[in-house]
Amino acid sequence: MRILVIHNFYQHAGGEDTVFRQEVEELEKEHVVKTLTFQNKKGWRGLLQFLAYPWNIYAIRKVKESIKSFAPDIVHIHNLYYATGPAIIRTIKKKQIPVVMTLHNFRLLCPSATLFFRGKLYVDSISKNFPWKGIKLGILDNSRVKTFWTTLTHFIHWKIGTWQSIDSFITLTDFSKDLFLSSGKKFIPKQFIVKPNFVDLSINSLHTGNYYLFIGRLSAEKGIIPLIAAIKESDKILKIVGDGPLTKNVSDIIKNCNNIELLGQKNKQETIQILANSKALIVPSVCYEGAVPLTIIEGMATHTPVLASNLGAIPDVIIPDKTGWLFDPYQMESLLSAIQKFENSDKKDDIVRNAYTLYEEKFTKAPVMNQLTDLYHKITKT
Repeated sequence: MRILVIHNFYQHAGGEDTVFRQEVEELEKEHVVKTLTFQNKKGWRGLLQFLAYPWNIYAIRKVKESIKSFAPDIVHIHNLYYATGPAIIRTIKKKQIPVVMTLHNFRLLCPSATLFFRGKLYVDSISKNFPWKGIKLGILDNSRVKTFWTTLTHFIHWKIGTWQSIDSFITLTDFSKDLFLSSGKKFIPKQFIVKPNFVDLSINSLHTGNYYLFIGRLSAEKGIIPLIAAIKESDKILKIVGDGPLTKNVSDIIKNCNNIELLGQKNKQETIQILANSKALIVPSVCYEGAVPLTIIEGMATHTPVLASNLGAIPDVIIPDKTGWLFDPYQMESLLSAIQKFENSDKKDDIVRNAYTLYEEKFTKAPVMNQLTDLYHKITKT
C-alpha cells in the first residue's frame, strides 16, 4: 500500500511528533510511505502562516505535488495547525483519495485545543458552533484575534463540509471519542475509531533512585507549577525532564530548592533511563489529555509506579490499587496523600505487574499497528 502521511510540527516538540515518527517508521517496514511535513514558524513568517490557516495556498500546492509524484492509496493526517490548514483535506478528496485523520487534541471542539484556560478546565465551547464567549476571553494563547481566526477557520470548513469528508477520525481513547460525539457538532459516528498510541521499549528497570519524576512539556495544562508547589515544601525529591513555554518560570521557582532539579530536554534513551531509575512517575495534568500520555505508557512499560491525575481518560488506565495511584491535580493535599499511599503500599509489586500486563495487551507495537493497517485496508478495500 502507498501511504502519504502529513504532519505539522509545532514550535515546541511534543507527543504528537513522537507518534507521527514512530508510526511512519513501522509503516515503512511493510508499505511504501511518503511523508509531507510543515513547521510552524516564529515572527512575521509565523504570522503569515497563521493568516493563511483557512486556505493555505502553499500547503495546497505541496499536497498536490506529493499526490502527483507519489500517487498514494490513502492519506493519513496527524496535525494541521497552523502552517498547513484544513483546506488540504478538500484537495485530497478532489483526487478521490481516502483520508484518515488522528485527533491528537480537542481543537475541533474548542480553539484552545486543550479544553484548558486560566489554570482550569474550560469546556464551554464544546457545545457551541461559534464560541463567542471563548473568543471574548481569548482562550487560545490569551489572544482574541488568534481565537477568532481559528474559530472562523473551523466554522467555515464545517459549513462547506470539509470535516464531514474525512473517511475516518482516529481518537486515542474512548473518552475522547465520546467527547467528540456528544459535542453536538456534525460528526458522524461511523467516522470514528479508537486506536491508542504504542510504546516499544526494552530496558532493565532498576528503580534505585530516591526521586520522583516528571516528564513532559513545561506548560500550564501539564500541571507542572502545581506539582512544584506541592513538592517544594515536602521532603520528597523531584526531577523534571522537558522544556516548554514555562521553562524560565520553573527555573525561577526552583532556584533555591534543594529537592527539585530541572534536567531540561533529554534524548529518548536518556529519558527512559532516568525513568527506569526513578522511584515513581508523576503525571499531574490539569486538562483532559487527547490520549493516554506516552509518559504513562512508558512508565507501565518500564515497571515504574505511576501516580497520575484523575482527569479525562487517565482513570481508564490508572486504576487505584490495581494499576497505579490517582490524585486530584487541583488539590495539593491530594497529590501528597497519593504519594503517601504509594510509599505505604504493600501491593506495589502487584500493581506494577498489573500495569505492565495492561501495557502488553493494549499499548505495544503489534496490536496497535495491526489496528491501524486494518483501518487502512478497510477504507481502501485493498
